[in-house]
Amino acid sequence: MSPTRSKEGFTAEEKAAMRARAKELKAAEDGETAVRAALAKMKPDDRALGERIHALVQETAPDLVPKTWYGMPAYANKDGKVICYFKNAGKFKMRYSEFGFNETANLDEGSMWPIVYALTKLTKSDEARIAKLVEQAVS
Repeated sequence: MSPTRSKEGFTAEEKAAMRARAKELKAAEDGETAVRAALAKMKPDDRALGERIHALVQETAPDLVPKTWYGMPAYANKDGKVICYFKNAGKFKMRYSEFGFNETANLDEGSMWPIVYALTKLTKSDEARIAKLVEQAVS
């Protein structure tokens, strides 16, 4: 059991994510504004990664709609289903950020395939790989 988890409930971080999700469901603001606000709340290193991911997704799949999902930058298809998202390291006190895909992403390859990638920084090669994954996810 983690030190921040109570005996019978969720951690403070999990409760904050749930509150953020409830707020998102009630919010009427546009997705770009929500994503920019989420990025602005991040620590500088996380923000830099998140901003680059945001730009890569928008360049690669301009039809995806930016929105927040559990307080994280996310990108949804025309049906509103989240295809991919960015989880910053600081959100859950992790040592790395994550770029992940949901089941609506078209990444199926055989009977097993990766859907979440750990990020500590982004190289040009990493950016090309992410762009290729996003392109495949929306194909």
